[in-house]
Amino acid sequence: MEHPKIKHVLSRASQVSEKARLLAGKYGYRPFMVQRYLEILGEEETLRLLEANEKPLPVTLRCNSYLVDCRDLKERLERKGFRLEPLREFSPHGFIVRRAPHPAGATHEYLQGYYYLQGPVSMSIVHAMDLDVDGPLLDMAAAPGGKATQILQLTGDSRLLVAVEKSKRRIKALRSNLQRMRFKNYIIYRLDSRRLPFNNAFASVLLDAPSTGEGIIRKDPRRKTSRSPEDLLEIHRLQVEMLYRALDYVRPGGSVLYATCSLGPEEGELVIDTILRLREDVTIDPISLPASEPPTEYFGVKLDSRVSLCRRFWPHRQGYEGFFACKVRRVER
Repeated sequence: MEHPKIKHVLSRASQVSEKARLLAGKYGYRPFMVQRYLEILGEEETLRLLEANEKPLPVTLRCNSYLVDCRDLKERLERKGFRLEPLREFSPHGFIVRRAPHPAGATHEYLQGYYYLQGPVSMSIVHAMDLDVDGPLLDMAAAPGGKATQILQLTGDSRLLVAVEKSKRRIKALRSNLQRMRFKNYIIYRLDSRRLPFNNAFASVLLDAPSTGEGIIRKDPRRKTSRSPEDLLEIHRLQVEMLYRALDYVRPGGSVLYATCSLGPEEGELVIDTILRLREDVTIDPISLPASEPPTEYFGVKLDSRVSLCRRFWPHRQGYEGFFACKVRRVER
């Protein structure tokens, strides 16, 4: 499954302008990536994006309020020489580490499960889920556990979470984090989440889909050159298929929160537009996140107007990771 215009879009992105070629050479990107930024943002804002991506991401953490009062955690760490500043815009449990005498992952408090090292935008995503409805919850790509542990934290470990991960290597980190943060109400499945036997079973689903990781160039500069247009096409197809199946797993009336750590519409807006074309039993809910409205036209392809209800985070606008988020609701019939 793929968007009917995805190959047209990637072909247009590969027709690189001289401006895109010059910027790509200066900042170390594949030229087609910069061509896409120019198409969405224009030249001036593309420069701001490229400059923002040159600055390392700060260390940020999410307090595990299930185990510890966040004010107490802040005081404990600051007595050890850390200086923390709240990230209330993104999460009531988030802090930016302004000063650290040693790595934030090397404290007794970390080993006791009192916090998780997580980006501000990443920790904001789960707050858009429907967590106040009865029934089990599903995380379709759960490793290494940032959002899985946050779901259990926000529900007080009172709801069953089914956490799915295909990779045997990555599932070790998922299990370790769930145990370290002392949650109990979960089941881990190691399998392809497109093959789950759970249709109509879940109250709410999170799909933080596998992606190019283009949104964390500030953390991993290798992402500037690690993917080709052909890779992007394959990832797009995978994301469409996973979201389609996610909507089978959620019960009618429930919602799927779809997210990708990406800057490209191929992994966000075009995925949502594809699902709206393929399924008549879905709609898009508005979400309250501190982010920007996404584009609804891309290389001449006009998208469903409901895509405007999704949200996009940009490193140069919101200040941290690049992300796309959208709440897709399965309509009751």
